[in-house]
Amino acid sequence: MHKLLLLLLAGGLGSLSRYGLAGLVQRLAGSSFPYGTFVVNALGCLLFGLVWGIFDRSLDLAPGARVIVLTGFMGAFTTFSTFAFESATLVQHGQWLSAAANVLGQNVLGITCVFAGLALARAL
Repeated sequence: MHKLLLLLLAGGLGSLSRYGLAGLVQRLAGSSFPYGTFVVNALGCLLFGLVWGIFDRSLDLAPGARVIVLTGFMGAFTTFSTFAFESATLVQHGQWLSAAANVLGQNVLGITCVFAGLALARAL
């Protein structure tokens, strides 16, 4: 139960951080391009790699801390960072076809699903 509460707290902080940063960037940059999301996704990927590397080097951290930080905070800040990390891992392991399928598949399917959801909403 303690771990779930920490995940909840970390997720809340990640969501608030995403909301605040994306909003700030969008206000400063204007609305002609989704700069807020772009910056959040790029920063999220950088932080995900940084945190993952720190966890890999620091074995004395509390058990479950990786899950709380990466799944809780980073997962709420941006799931794009997880997508990018998983794609990079596939590339590191020489699984180029799987990496390409992941990148192309998720992007094409995601955009297609957005349009399908919009069409479904209009049909209701």
